[in-house]
Amino acid sequence: MLIETENDVTPAVLEAMKNTPDPRVLEIANAFVRHMHAFAKEVRLTEREWEHGIGMLNGIGKKTSDVHNEAILFSDTIGLSTLVCLMNNGAGGSTETAAALLGPFWRMHSPETEHGGSIVRSPTPGPALFTTCRVVDEKGKPVAGAKVDVWHASTTGMYENQDPDQADHNLRGKFHTDADGRFSFRTILPAGYPIPTDGPAGEMVLFQKREPWRPAHLHFLIHKPGFKTLVTQVFVDGARYIDCDVVFGVTKALIGDYKKHESGTPPAPDVTAPWYTLDYTFHVEPGDSGLPQPPIK
Repeated sequence: MLIETENDVTPAVLEAMKNTPDPRVLEIANAFVRHMHAFAKEVRLTEREWEHGIGMLNGIGKKTSDVHNEAILFSDTIGLSTLVCLMNNGAGGSTETAAALLGPFWRMHSPETEHGGSIVRSPTPGPALFTTCRVVDEKGKPVAGAKVDVWHASTTGMYENQDPDQADHNLRGKFHTDADGRFSFRTILPAGYPIPTDGPAGEMVLFQKREPWRPAHLHFLIHKPGFKTLVTQVFVDGARYIDCDVVFGVTKALIGDYKKHESGTPPAPDVTAPWYTLDYTFHVEPGDSGLPQPPIK
């Protein structure tokens, strides 16, 4: 159709896409065009502002690499990642869920680690943390043989792929749940950290006068055929920025009880007070056991 006014543009685009063979792709594309055009009309987007927006998209692409995914970070910082997560977990979004953001730093092939083993693979300062976890189904029965990826940032606020001073796969490990659904490991107490602010996502956050920080947390990915893959985080209770996470990832269900021990017999000969323990139970539900696309290689 020929376009005469601004009101003709949206119908013309929708008409051009009508032969898309996949119904779901067509539904998404139609909604995307309608909402984007409505957004531009609502704010009366100027040409200069449109150019700036295109520049941000280009910047996201240029900033993304094998070790950093700026697109996921941008989605996180506008709350889109958390919204999608909450809509698709916890009884289809009707209840609070134990699922959380994958984040931009998961790696597919973390080292297989024995039950109770350490994931500290190079000298890393910080108080020792001994974590015991259990994976159960929706009826509370243990889930044996599940694969569990664990990863977190160091006390410098960086993941090992960001930090040349850390060994490859430091503070990362893959575990298998035992017959009782349990796995355990030793690490250090995680620390909060700022997101990278040298790309479009960080520039936006700083321009909005927001804190660019994430509260301290551990990442977990739990995978077993027959169960929906659970991607989650367990936050340190009382951590700074717990109520203003820059990527909106904290829910009440994800705040763990990290117990501080300043006396008593240490759990290992090389441990001095204070040390911490965490006991946490994960609930998985039946569903798709597929793995997400790794954001970094």
